Amino acid sequence: MRRNLDLTALRALLTVADYGGVTRAAQVLNLTQSAVSMQLKRLEEALGLALLDRSGRGVQLTDAGDQMLGYARRMLALNDEAVTRLTGTEFEGEIVLCVPFDIVHPHVPKVLQRFKAAFPRMKVQLQAVYTRDAKAALARGACDLILTTEDHCDPGGETLTELPLVWFGAAGGQAWRQRPLRLALGRNCAFRPGVLAALDRAGIAWEAAVEADSDRTLEAAVSCDMAVYALLEGTEPAFVERIAHGGALPELSRHLINLYIRPGAEGPGVAALAGLFRRAWAPVEADAARPALAAV
Repeated sequence: MRRNLDLTALRALLTVADYGGVTRAAQVLNLTQSAVSMQLKRLEEALGLALLDRSGRGVQLTDAGDQMLGYARRMLALNDEAVTRLTGTEFEGEIVLCVPFDIVHPHVPKVLQRFKAAFPRMKVQLQAVYTRDAKAALARGACDLILTTEDHCDPGGETLTELPLVWFGAAGGQAWRQRPLRLALGRNCAFRPGVLAALDRAGIAWEAAVEADSDRTLEAAVSCDMAVYALLEGTEPAFVERIAHGGALPELSRHLINLYIRPGAEGPGVAALAGLFRRAWAPVEADAARPALAAV
């Protein structure tokens, strides 16, 4: 049958070890010396081990006490972290996050799920907007944290990763073979000028099969093989596929995914959310090297 350790007794052990005796520990814990001694005794009885060597002057830890001290530090640190995050006022409030439509997937939902689990008393308001609108909102103080897709990074920003634009079409589709090439174009897409310029340089005639502000409209046109479009690698929906064109379509530019935090908004919650985004776009080998709790 498993036994549960008393965190109060563990804190007594830790305090005695850190302050060098029961008398000082009692003062720090605001308890009587007899109360601290009783907690230590109950811990020893629960384990069936002597944790303190009381044979000489003062109090010394036994070998078992040294081992228990290491566990006590870890258990109490986790306990204190949980209590702080669940009840501390610094982990309350709302964070306004702006993210471009085209990079909401795949990482943003997973990051927000992890953040909610770690900070249940904090609310994140997610706004899917174009990069230019996200930067404008940040400049006027209307949001706390933004992600952007750009070909450069402004002062104060941080580049999380660099991704290439890739051609996508319907699964098994043939629209990419047609000439003029039929495109699904976002009216305000930042990638649009570069994609059209690349086609013009390659001498490939094109036409707009559909123009829309809605990503869902563009996805529908591409998924039924009416047209093709360009997306950042890894951000495509499940019902389209990368076109294996063998050089029949031009190579496209690479773009940065940048992170910006509003000056003055660098609180614990915003810092933790930013850390989760850094981890989400980190290279696999770098992410694997991080401690499991580093992101939160």
